[in-house]
Amino acid sequence: MKILVLGCGTSTGVPLIGCTCNVCTSANEKNKRLRPSVMVSENNFDILIDTAPDLRTQALKFNVKNIDAVLYTHTHADHIFGIDDLRMFNYLKNINDRFIPIYASETAINFIKDKFDYIFKEKSESSKPYLLPNVIKEPLEIKPGLKITPIPVFHGKNLIYGYRINDFAYITDVSSIPEQSFDLLKDLKVLMIDALRYQPHPTHLSLEETIAISKKTNPVKTYFTHMGHNIDYGEITDICRCRQNELIPSFDGLSFEL
Repeated sequence: MKILVLGCGTSTGVPLIGCTCNVCTSANEKNKRLRPSVMVSENNFDILIDTAPDLRTQALKFNVKNIDAVLYTHTHADHIFGIDDLRMFNYLKNINDRFIPIYASETAINFIKDKFDYIFKEKSESSKPYLLPNVIKEPLEIKPGLKITPIPVFHGKNLIYGYRINDFAYITDVSSIPEQSFDLLKDLKVLMIDALRYQPHPTHLSLEETIAISKKTNPVKTYFTHMGHNIDYGEITDICRCRQNELIPSFDGLSFEL
């Protein structure tokens, strides 16, 4: 299974518009972060997690030419507003196999169908994505050997989803994890998880909170994502080297295999 990080920034992206801090003006390409999204691929089947507003840029930059399914974590703008760019992936498919299934909680599916109603109307303009909405509540095999497990987590007061795909878990936009969800995170090879900044935040994990969750879940490797402009790639890499766990900051374009 291959993981490709399309974006590991927070909702504003990094650099921020108009900001002149050291990270936003850094020449280090690993300090330039598009909005958060990853591609998970196995046996020529490609799963996108979230359609960030930067989806078009991400696809062109990292040569993404196929999407077979989309998982949505929640409905904040930085995770869904690239949905219209899915139509180009419809056009790249065989005409008889153009529809892309999307999966999310019932709340998220209802929100998407309401806010992007033009997509789901039977009589609508042709220039739209062809999507098949699916509510996911329990683990399912999206194809043989590829098990998807929704992981309920809290993003502030909102209960949203992270996802476990076989031995990889992706949990972005999280401030706390219910105890029962930790049972779904056992024996991971890779955990990719929110690490917004060093200071506490009401709806996201701070770096120390992320490290504590990594210790509790004990994956082989932990990658940080959803990092804001408070996080300098070089600085956080040095911090991670001083820790016993294998902690690794993500960067846009990072690719690895499980």
